Amino acid sequence: MILIVAEKRSVAQAIAKYLGRSYRVQRIHGVPVYSFSYGGREAAALGLSGHIMDFDFAARQNVWTWLPPEELFNATPLLVVRREALDYVKALRALAAKADEVYLALDADVEGEAIAYEAALVVRSVNKRAPIRRVLFNAVTPREITAAFQRPTKLDLKKVEKVFTRMQIDLTLGAAFTRFLTLAVREHLERGQFLSYGPCQTPVLGMVVTRELQRRNFKPEKYYVLKALVEVEGHRIEMSADVRYKSREEAERAAASVRHGVVKTALYKPHEVEPPEPLETVELERRASRWLGINAKKTLDIAEELYRAGYISYPRTETTIYPQTLDLREILRELAETEHGPYAEELLRRGFKPTRGDSDDGAHPPIYPTKGATKAEIMKIFGKAGAQAWAIYDFVVRHFLATLSPPALVEKQKIVAAFGGVEMYAEGQRVMSEGYWRIYPWERQRDKSLPRVSPGAPARAIKVEVVERETEPPPQMTESELLALMKKYGIGTDATMQDHIHTNVKRGYMKLAKGRCVPTDLGIALATALFQHAPELIEPTVRAKIEAALNSIVRNGTPPSKLIAEVKAEFRNYYENLKARREEIKRALQNALNTHRQ
Repeated sequence: MILIVAEKRSVAQAIAKYLGRSYRVQRIHGVPVYSFSYGGREAAALGLSGHIMDFDFAARQNVWTWLPPEELFNATPLLVVRREALDYVKALRALAAKADEVYLALDADVEGEAIAYEAALVVRSVNKRAPIRRVLFNAVTPREITAAFQRPTKLDLKKVEKVFTRMQIDLTLGAAFTRFLTLAVREHLERGQFLSYGPCQTPVLGMVVTRELQRRNFKPEKYYVLKALVEVEGHRIEMSADVRYKSREEAERAAASVRHGVVKTALYKPHEVEPPEPLETVELERRASRWLGINAKKTLDIAEELYRAGYISYPRTETTIYPQTLDLREILRELAETEHGPYAEELLRRGFKPTRGDSDDGAHPPIYPTKGATKAEIMKIFGKAGAQAWAIYDFVVRHFLATLSPPALVEKQKIVAAFGGVEMYAEGQRVMSEGYWRIYPWERQRDKSLPRVSPGAPARAIKVEVVERETEPPPQMTESELLALMKKYGIGTDATMQDHIHTNVKRGYMKLAKGRCVPTDLGIALATALFQHAPELIEPTVRAKIEAALNSIVRNGTPPSKLIAEVKAEFRNYYENLKARREEIKRALQNALNTHRQ
C-alpha cells in the first residue's frame, strides 16, 4: 500500500481525486482517510492538522512553583506528541504499519518540512523498511500534484533543524520570562490569568507602544503658511508658499509682498506609474488590511483555504519573481470565463511583460490564481466566509493581472510663480492612460489638472491669506505599517507574522480598530517596564539577530546545539538584569492591572 500524508484534510482529498480520479472515504480513529488506486496499487491519503509534535518541558518542570523560572535555561525541552494530535498519530500509525511506500506531501515551506519529519518519525516507529519520499508542490491543481508525485525528493533535514531550534528557543525564552512576569504580580491576577512574554510577540508590542507614546508625548507647535488665488493668462490657480512661518507677523509681512509676479516655472512632464510587483505573503496581508479591511491573520487563513481548494497558489512565499516555468498565458486562459475574462483576453491578444521584484526564496513562486472562479462559486463554497473569501480571491486575481499590465501614464504638472522674495507654487496631474489602474483600482490616482501657462507670463495675486496650522503627532500605527516593520526587522516569518499580532490582541495588550493597532494600558505598562529595565527583551533588533542565526543553520551548517546554548546564555543575562529590578517592575504592572480591571 502507498501511504500519502498531507498537511490538511482538504489537500489529502484533492490528492486522492487528482491521482485516483475516484476514491472512497473511511475514518480511522475518527480521522478521514481517502483510499484510491494509483499506478495499479492501493493508496491512502491522510490529512493532518498542522504540527503533530511540539517541544515541552518535563512534567515537573511545568509546575511553576516547583523551580525558579531561571532554571528553565538549564532544561532541555523534549519533543512530544501534541495532545490535540493524538487521533492523527494513531491513524498515521495504523496506516504506516501496512505501508510499502510513504509520500510526505506536506506544505512546501520550512514548517511543512518539519511536520513532514514529525510524520516520518511516527512512520518509522511502526515501520522500519518502507521508503519515505518527499513531494513538493505550490498549487493544489491536477498538473502540480501529478508532476510532484512523478519527481519525489528527500527531506531537507537542515530546514527541520532550523524549525526545531526556533521552537526550543522560543519555548525556553517565552516560558522563563512569562513565569517571571506572572509570578511577580500573581496576587493581582485573576484565576487562570497570566502575563505572557514572547520573543516575537513582545517586540511587536514594543513597536506599537513606542508609536503610541510618541503620540501622547507630542507637543503641537503653531506655524503659518500662505495661500493665494493667482491669475495667470486668464486662468485662476490656487497656489501655496512652500515655507512655514513661525509667527503670524512674519507671515503677514511676506503676504504683503505677494501682489504682482511672474511665472518662473511651468512643467508638464509625462510620468509612468509602474504596476505592482508579483505578490508575496506580507504584501498580501498589508494590502488586504489597508484596502479590504481584513486583518492579517484572517487574510492568511482565507488565503490558505483558497489554496487548499485549488483557487490560488501557495500563499506563504517571499518571492516576487515569476519563474520561467510558470505558464502565464495558461493562467490568463483559465481566467477567461470569469468576471475578469475580458481583461484577461485583452492581455492575451496584445501581449504582456510581467513586472519583477528582487526577492526569491528559492522555494515558492509569487501568489497567483490557479483556477478561474465566479463570485457566485466562491460565495457558495465558502458559505458565511464567502464575502471575505471572494474579496481575497478577487484581489489576488486583480493583482496578478496588474503585474502583466502596462503602466499608468500621467502628466506631472508644476507651476511656480515668483513674487519678489516669495515663491508660490501649484502641483497637479493629468491622467493620460489608466494602464493597470483599470483592473487595480486601489492605486488609482486622482486627475487634478492645472491649466497650460507659459514661463515668463505675468502673475497677479487676486487673494492672499495667512493660514494658521499646528504640527500633528504621528498617526496611530496601522497593521499594514506594523507588518512592514516586522519584515524589516525579521520578526517572525511570512507564515507567522500575523499570529504574533493576534497573540497580543488575545492577551489584551493591544486592539485592532479599523486597521489600526491601539495598545491597552496593560500593554503600555508591560512594554514600558521592559524598555526601562530590560530593553534587550523588547527591542526589535534583538529578534532580528536570532533569525539571522537560525538562517545560518540552513546556509552555513551551524550546529543547533551551539546556537541554542549561545542564545540561552545571552538571555540568561537579560533575565538576571530583570530579576534585580523585580520590585520596580512589580509596581508598574500592578498599577496597570488595577486600571485594566476597572
